[in-house]
Amino acid sequence: MMPKVKGFSLFLCGLLAVLVLAGCDVERRKSDAELGLNAQQAAGRMLYDNYCDRCHEPYSSRGKKGPSMKGVFKRQYLELSGLPANDDRIADIVKYGRSKMEGFGQVMTDQQIKDLIAYMHTL
Repeated sequence: MMPKVKGFSLFLCGLLAVLVLAGCDVERRKSDAELGLNAQQAAGRMLYDNYCDRCHEPYSSRGKKGPSMKGVFKRQYLELSGLPANDDRIADIVKYGRSKMEGFGQVMTDQQIKDLIAYMHTL
């Protein structure tokens, strides 16, 4: 009976090792304070999580439909459209949508769009 227990123990150790190693590339989500967000940016982050994250990963584009928003305001022009990467253009896209992206002007107020943009400046 000992060989079965020993074999089972080795199996469990191996399984545990695989699970631990599989989780190594998962980055812990940082808090608003760790990111140094002010109140407006934190409110924008919450909006981003609720409306944007399902298609636009904030820091990469892995597994998402839309482009990453990382560094969106550090570029002169938006990646897909070639439009200027500025607050007014992004606000219009958020409000009215663009090609495959739906608009959020019916669910977000102008202030919420400003909050969202303030957060996107931190990406």
